[in-house]
Amino acid sequence: MHEISMCYNALELIEQQARQHGARKVKEVWLEIGALSCIEESALRFCFESVCRQTMADGCELHLQVQPARAWCWECSEIVEITQHDAGCPRCGSYNLRVDGGDSLQIKQLAIE
Repeated sequence: MHEISMCYNALELIEQQARQHGARKVKEVWLEIGALSCIEESALRFCFESVCRQTMADGCELHLQVQPARAWCWECSEIVEITQHDAGCPRCGSYNLRVDGGDSLQIKQLAIE
């Protein structure tokens, strides 16, 4: 389960940003998950809640958004969005794709007090 290490890394960045802005508490966190990141949403939520205990982010509300990946289709010469590794081109059905991104986890926004 790589979600736990991702959550520890995210929490470190969240607390760093919160301190830089003079926060006492992190109230809400918005994360963006790439569709190809192999991150299980329920595992991420569980791990995030666990690593945030007794920190500035204890009890904060977690908002998750899944971002589709973009791919170049060599058959129809179009940039398309895909949501899974084994997806074909939604335009022509080809599996001859060059995937660009879609495997990241990003902190998009924080609400602090």
